[in-house]
This record gives sequence, C-alpha cells and structure tokens, in this order.
Amino acid sequence: MKTFQLERANDNEQAVAAAAKAKTAQQGADIRFIAGGTTLIDLMKLNVETPQKLVDVNHLPVGKIDDLPDGGLSIGAMVKNSDLAHHPDVQKNYRVLSEAILSGATVQLRNMATTAGNLLQRTRCMYFRDTAMPCNKREPGSGCAAITGANRSLAILGTSEHCIATNPSDMCVALAALEATIHIRGVKGERSVAIADFHLLPGNTPDRETVLEPGDLITHVTLPAPAPGSRSLYLKLRDRASYEFALASAAVVVTTSGGKISRARVALGGVGTKPWRSLEAEAALTDQSASDDVFRKAAGAALHGAKPQSQNKFKIELAKRCLVHALKLVTQPA
Repeated sequence: MKTFQLERANDNEQAVAAAAKAKTAQQGADIRFIAGGTTLIDLMKLNVETPQKLVDVNHLPVGKIDDLPDGGLSIGAMVKNSDLAHHPDVQKNYRVLSEAILSGATVQLRNMATTAGNLLQRTRCMYFRDTAMPCNKREPGSGCAAITGANRSLAILGTSEHCIATNPSDMCVALAALEATIHIRGVKGERSVAIADFHLLPGNTPDRETVLEPGDLITHVTLPAPAPGSRSLYLKLRDRASYEFALASAAVVVTTSGGKISRARVALGGVGTKPWRSLEAEAALTDQSASDDVFRKAAGAALHGAKPQSQNKFKIELAKRCLVHALKLVTQPA
C-alpha cells in the first residue's frame, strides 16, 4: 500500500471542499472519503485504489435513522449496516432491506460498513482486483479479460463489450425494489437521485460507476412509505450458505388483494452490472393472479435480453427460479 495523507472532516461542508479538489470521484480518484473502509482499504492493499489523500468522514452528523412526516424513512450515510438491519422500523416495514443486509458479509463487517459505503461497493471481479490483468474498469482501454476468461460469477444483464463485472451489493438490490432516493451534497449544492439512476451501466466507460462528481458527499437515503398491505422478501442463492456473494438474488415487494397482485416491485442481484430493477417483471405481475404461471412469465420477462458468457449461462435459469420462489414465498397467506 502506498503512503497517503489522512484528513479529518468535522462537518459536511469541510468534507465536500476537501474532496472537490480531486480530479474525479470515480476509479482512480486521488482523494477518497473513508468511513468503515471495508472495501477501500482492501483495494488499497491490492494497489487497485491509490488515493493520495483520505478524508475521514466518521465524525459527520449523518448517522441517524429518522421517521419522515409522510411515513417514509431517512437513513443517514454513516448508519452502520448492522444498526440498519436490526432497526425496528426496518424490520417491520422494510423487511426486504433487513434480510438483504443480513445475508451479506460477516457480523464484523456489518458492524463497520456504512450505508453510503455499501452504495459505493466495488465489484469482486477477479480481473478488476488483480493489477497484473487487463481490466477496462480499472484501466480504461486495457481490455476485459473476463469476457474470455473466468466469468462464472459475472453479469448477464447490462453488460457491454467493455465490461461484464457484477455489482456485488445485496443492500442496493433491496433499495432498488424499495425505490430509494439518494441525497447528495456537492459543490453545487444538494440534489436527490433515484436509486435506479445512481449506478451507471458500463457501456463504453466502465470506469464510471455512479453519477457522483468530485466533492459529492452522500448524506442520506430516503425510503417512501410502505404501500398499505405490501409484503417484501429477499432471497439469495449462492455457492455456500454464508459469507458469499450472490450468484442470483431477488428482492420483491408485493401487494395482493383478493388473490390478485395489485402492485409489484422487483429487483435482481448477482446477475447485473448494477442493481437490476425489472420493470418488465413488474408489468407482467400487476393485475394478475398470484400463480405459478404468472410468476414464471414474470421471471422470463426479467431475464429477457440476458447475454451470458462462456461459463455463466446457468444464471439465466437460476435467476428465474430465484424470482419465482421469492414471489411464491411473499404471496403465501400470512
């Protein structure tokens, strides 16, 4: 790990001003915010990230969970994953989020990792993390070794000829299904970005993963009030029962009435280059009966257009089955 300067930010404005001096907020940024450090420190040890300065944001006043007047929830950027997963309001009204967080990492990591840090979690693609290998995400223009290499765990949705790396977050899949909003403070003031627009597809610029600009600081995330009568669930399929990233996962939020689905929100993990909200699956479910046939049609719609590589074609059927089973579970009589 190369040497770096550590600076402590005591308020949001100081943090924004310090990071605004960076050339980019994306891959290769020379100034990085650090909180739990559960991803950043690992990448610095591997020389994948080599910032010259770290801005410590652990003392910023953005670590609370608050109820909103409209019935929604505000989650501070510095809220620890464990605290969020076990919060009574989250367990009661946003079960899918609690289950997603608890299905990922270890207890020790969840006790350190933060809400904003999870939003910015980097891919676990082996070629991204190995500086001896070509990777367009790490070094634009060098090529994507994964396309012709070891790609069993990588993405089949949202890929491009330049990158097939999978977004690794469980939490973000749940946030996508919950239609979360990301609140950001930057040099131009404050703005809000829907979770669906926060992460970017790789396209021709896989090194650019989010909409963040130099100086941008995530301050909090808001969740809309739960739809009356809705139920939610997160289902994760992986090679082993714990401490493993998803091969396929499904976050579902469903409202049923009289045996019919009146509202559905669906997001997939482990298969997309970003947390994958499926509007196609939601349309196939809405105003339909809660039946196996409908669930299978929705799963087919969700995976339509998938582009597998040499080793991960199995993910198409796996993701379909994952979504079908999640829908069965969430629509069972209470």
